[in-house]
This record gives sequence, C-alpha cells and structure tokens, in this order.
Amino acid sequence: MTDALRIEVRKAVVGQDEVIDFLLTSLLAGGHILLEGVPGTAKTLLTQAFAAGLSLQFGRIQFTPDLMPGDVLGTNLFNFQTNTFVLTKGPIFTQLLLADEINRTPPKTQAALLQAMNERAVTIDGRDYALGDEFMVVATQNPIEQQGTYPLPEAQLDRFLFKIMIEYPARDEEREIVRRHGHRSAMPRLEDFALKPVVAAAALAEMRDAVTRIRLSDALVDYIVDVVRASREHASLEVGASTRAANMLAAAVRAYAALQGRDFVIPDDVKMLALPVMRHRVTLSPGAEIEGLSSDRILREILDQVPAPR
Repeated sequence: MTDALRIEVRKAVVGQDEVIDFLLTSLLAGGHILLEGVPGTAKTLLTQAFAAGLSLQFGRIQFTPDLMPGDVLGTNLFNFQTNTFVLTKGPIFTQLLLADEINRTPPKTQAALLQAMNERAVTIDGRDYALGDEFMVVATQNPIEQQGTYPLPEAQLDRFLFKIMIEYPARDEEREIVRRHGHRSAMPRLEDFALKPVVAAAALAEMRDAVTRIRLSDALVDYIVDVVRASREHASLEVGASTRAANMLAAAVRAYAALQGRDFVIPDDVKMLALPVMRHRVTLSPGAEIEGLSSDRILREILDQVPAPR
C-alpha cells in the first residue's frame, strides 16, 4: 500500500522521495510535519498529491497576515429563525490539513492550531469539539529571512514531529520538472494528474496499529535517551531537546522501521530521524550563532559522538 501511495505522489512530483517517506512516517506515527523551503520547491503540490492518495478528508488554509483565529476554527452565528447559536465550522474540521505558508500570519493566528495539534480538539466559546484520531497537520513555511514572515513560537514548533528542509532538486530532477511543466507558467493543477486514493481509511488504521507492535530494544531506548540528553549538554546549544523529543523520536523510528518492512528498529533508523525530530527543538548559543554554526551540524556531531548499540 505504501508503495502504491509513493507511485501516486510521483505522478505529480518529481523527486522528493525522502520527503514522501517522512510524510508517510509522520502519518503512521500520528504526528504533524513542517516543511520549510524557498517558494517554488513544490511544498504545496507535494502535500496535495500526498493527500490525494489517501482516503481522508482534505482541507487547506492559506495563511495570510490578515487571517484571524476565527477564520481557522470557525465561529458561532446566531440563527434568528431558531433563536439559537449555530456553529459554522472552520477549515480545521478535516482529517488532513494543509496549513500553507503558516509563518505568513501573526503568532495569534498561528496559535489557533496549537490545541488542535496537541489534543486533536478545538475549543470554541467554551465548548470542546473533537477532530478525530486521523487529524494531521502538514504545514509549509518559507525561511524566516524571507520578507513578511513571522517565526513560529517554540511551543508550536514542539508540536511538529518533523521539520523537513525542502532543498532545490538535483539537475536531472529539475530538467524533468521543466520537461513536464515548462509549457505553462501557472502552478500545475492536481486534477491534471488523475491521482486516485490508494490507501483506504481501514488500511491506514491497520498500519498504525501494526506500528505499535514494532520492537524497540532496551539498548535502542538507551541510545535515544543518550542522544537527546547529549543535546542538553553540548556547549553550542543553549537549549537542548526535551523528553517529548525523545518520545517522538521513539514513535517515529517505529513507524519508519515498519515502512522499511521490518518489525524491529535498528540504530540507523535513529540516525536517520534524529535531525528532523530535533532540529526545531534545540536553540543555538549566541557564540554558535556568531560562528555561523547550524543546529544540524551540532546534532550530527552529537550522533557521531554518542555510541550506537551494536
């Protein structure tokens, strides 16, 4: 089933195979994912194609500077015929939500997603509304150096299982993109690719249940904890990763192992996922920023230094 989903996504998107695997891993682990890259790197098209291959309800919010929390959550409107307030649900009431260019809107509106991502529920006028266990947010953002962007609050960043950096395609991939889409200036429409859902909701539930049975040995639990704790002790990091990061890394490696067709986790799974799980949960020290270091570089150093189980 996962292979069939990859094939569907590749009908619309050239390359990005690793990102597709991260999306699948996040889906099976029940997490949310943040995609960061410059405009024009197919972040939105990739998410739309991914959703098209799933039998899940899909919604999209285009975040803008004037977007209000009520535009995301919905609001209670008074019905004069019945003399009652009726909830008009916002676009957050869906199963797979694309939060497009999330850092184009101020923090107050960004925070409208916080409860939904953490509890899979929202509160409107004092009443809670469940969103369902399938609720997943795929957010895209441009680098904060881009004009007119707002950095996401740390509490919100911590709710994302992964932060994935979308790079420019390789030359051969870019050539194929131009060959396919170079006859038009507008963004390709998803309808042009005739994508169809290949993963039913029941099958997705079974796959998620299988992930919970993936074996994570005590030695690998120790390895995950040691990697996370080492981030708190590194001189170049002012703030290291939290216990939540360790829990999320453990959940992610189980899902990733399942995608590889294994019923057990290996150290390479931890090394593969440590950066996307931790890069947005650590803060560089002022000295490291002056030296031009990056969180990815520091985390790679930690993975090189912490001994992996054999």
